Amino acid sequence: MISETERKAKTEFNKLQKRLRRNVGKAIEDYCMIEDGDKIMVCLSGGKDSYTMLDILMSLQKSAPVNFELVAVNMDQKQPGFPEHILPAYLEQLGVPYHIVEKDTYSVVKDIIPEGKTTCGLCSRLRRGTLYGFAEQIGANKIALGHHRDDIIETLFLNMFYGGKLKAMPPKLLSDDKKHVLIRPLSYCKEKDIEEFARIKEFPIIPCNLCGSQENLQRQNIKNMLAEWERIQPGRSEHIFSAICNVAPSQLGDVNLFDFINLQQQQDKSHLATRLDVVQID
Repeated sequence: MISETERKAKTEFNKLQKRLRRNVGKAIEDYCMIEDGDKIMVCLSGGKDSYTMLDILMSLQKSAPVNFELVAVNMDQKQPGFPEHILPAYLEQLGVPYHIVEKDTYSVVKDIIPEGKTTCGLCSRLRRGTLYGFAEQIGANKIALGHHRDDIIETLFLNMFYGGKLKAMPPKLLSDDKKHVLIRPLSYCKEKDIEEFARIKEFPIIPCNLCGSQENLQRQNIKNMLAEWERIQPGRSEHIFSAICNVAPSQLGDVNLFDFINLQQQQDKSHLATRLDVVQID
């Protein structure tokens, strides 16, 4: 017999799962992320986000009104001590088609980046290039990445504070070479929901030994700032994300997005004509 505590825990998990499914479904619909006949390469890092993304996409695949194919792909970057057996065993258990791409980007990053410096930028570029090429090789027309709502907000402030640009991380993106469409199905999902879902599902999390211990990353500083803001004023992150999706170019200052140069006063000509008629009658 199920105890009251177990019953409540099951109820809360069902609510969490439905919320994640609803948010992913809404993002897919809003940005037309998945269409009939798509072959989607789901990028798995071994972290909570990509595990959750695969789980939700597989769940939605069963009830979606369109047919699409999922292929899980992990990139083994040859980090020392990387547990190579974990992902294949997990994916075999799921029964999802998968590939493990082996590419020693770890050595490249360590050779180029000085000790103590941030490795994420170069690491992500090398990984991205390899994965783009592999997507083309297997005939995948979409690439699914596990970035969530908090990642998008953090990226906004990273670009503002350190790059002098007002840009974030779009839910859907065409790659620079125009060959790949990237989608982020978790764009509407909160990190805390994903963390709880991953904990309950007991995903076999694989930590990143290359950069996971770099506590002073700029992104971590931004994350701490946002957490403090949220503590002081709960709901602030919701408003920030809403702002990212509700941009008013005329209220900013980019002359490439809004034609400030040719902005002219617009008089009410009908009102002006009436005034002229009155002057003539008098």
